[in-house]
This record gives sequence, structure tokens and C-alpha cells, in this order.
Amino acid sequence: MLKIGNFSKLSRVSIRMLRHYDDIGLLKPAQIDDFTGYRYYREDQLFVVARITALKDMGFALADIVRILEVYDDKEKIDSFLMARQRELEQQAKEMEYKLMLLDTARKRLRKEPKMSFDVTVKTIPERYAATVHMVVPHYEDEGVAWNMMGECKEPLIPADPCYAIAEFLDDEFKEENVEIIVSMAVKGKYQDTEHVKFMTLPEVKVASCIVKGSYDQMGEAYATVVSWIKSNGYKMNGPMFNIYHVSPGQTQNPEEYVTEACFPVE
Repeated sequence: MLKIGNFSKLSRVSIRMLRHYDDIGLLKPAQIDDFTGYRYYREDQLFVVARITALKDMGFALADIVRILEVYDDKEKIDSFLMARQRELEQQAKEMEYKLMLLDTARKRLRKEPKMSFDVTVKTIPERYAATVHMVVPHYEDEGVAWNMMGECKEPLIPADPCYAIAEFLDDEFKEENVEIIVSMAVKGKYQDTEHVKFMTLPEVKVASCIVKGSYDQMGEAYATVVSWIKSNGYKMNGPMFNIYHVSPGQTQNPEEYVTEACFPVE
């Protein structure tokens, strides 16, 4: 049997943490002296501490480790815990990679351009025959789901020139989830509707717009610029705003090459 001090040295876990493990039922001492209150551990409990430390290094919470140790001899159950944690970390890694990309592009732009500026113009987008998909997506970043629906058409779609690849956001407010959008692309020829893709002639629309070159982290400032311009120049918004993707992630993986037009219908 090992006193808690010796067990702490050998396990490389502090006495304070060992006592915490005891309190939450993660690792109980093998014996507690009734008279002195000293905690004693068996030598084989060093293997349990090693498992706990390994699981902590993988990012498991102590509450999860308690549940994992209860089924530690069941390889399938352990593997399910490990797989779930792996997927969680992979998602976190993707989110971290995206944040790093935003930081990198922002710093590059900062070095190139002392101040972001967007030129607002009023234009009319003409009437056009288009493939459309109207749906609710989980979040704004899931807009690609709607674009992918275009691929269910049996005949290859022939884009018009220009193709006016547009995503129109229909909700009256920012939505944390369940975002209603319509995506559309002007096409040549005539096509049959499918379950999700509907073909129709879209009316012309007068808009105040600005071109955004580069990553989407600029869109918030671009929107603010157009809204302010509309108010300052005596126009009124009269419909949901939309984006035209002149150069999109479907055409390049380099965010610096994106070209997006932020459009606000006006009268």
C-alpha cells in the first residue's frame, strides 16, 4: 500500500487532485485510516491514474471519465467514446482553421489597404429565366446545401451570361438556425421542374449594391455601408437583400479571390 504522498509522486498527480478524484467518485483510496484519516492506495491503482491522465489529455471531462472507467473492459463501448471525442475535436479543428484563415486574410488586407471602402451604385438586374431552390437550411453557413440541390436536375444546366448566381435571405431577422433562403441561377434553354428545383422567370429588380473582393468577413461592413448609403441618398429598401456570387467557393478555394455583390432592393 502507498501513502497518498508517495502515490502522488509516482502518479504525477497532485494530492489536491487525488482528493478531488475521491470526492467525485473517480478514484477512491483503497483504504482510509479511521484514526488518522490517511489515504492509502494500492500499487495497481497507478494503472487507473494513468488511464485517467490519458483521457484528460484527450480532452475528456472528469464526469465523462467516470462513465468511461465504468465500462473500461468493454472495447466497443470505449471505442464509441473515443470516436465521439475524435469527431468533436475534428469539428473544433475545422472551426479553428476557419478562424485562423479569417485572421490571416484580415492581416494581409490590413497590410495592403489602410481602410476598407465600398463603392455603392444603383442598378437594375434584368428579368431572367432561372433555376431556383427555395428551402430552409440549418444555418447561414449551410447555404451550400441549397446550391447542391441544383445538381438533381437530369439535364446539365447551361448557365446564362451573366448567370446571376444569387442567394436571397427571406427572414425578417438574423436567425441562429432554420434560415429561409432562395438560391437562383440564370440559365439558357428550358427545363422541367424537379422535386426541389423550380424553373421560372424572375422579374427585374432595382438595387443599391456594392462589390466585395475577398473573404466573407468583410460582408458585415459592406452591408452597413449600403444601408447607410440608401438612407443618405433618399432611397427606401423594399425587399429582402441578396448576394450575387461572381466568384464563389465553387470556383476557387482562395478566399482572396472571392467576388461578391451585396444587393438591397430599393425604390
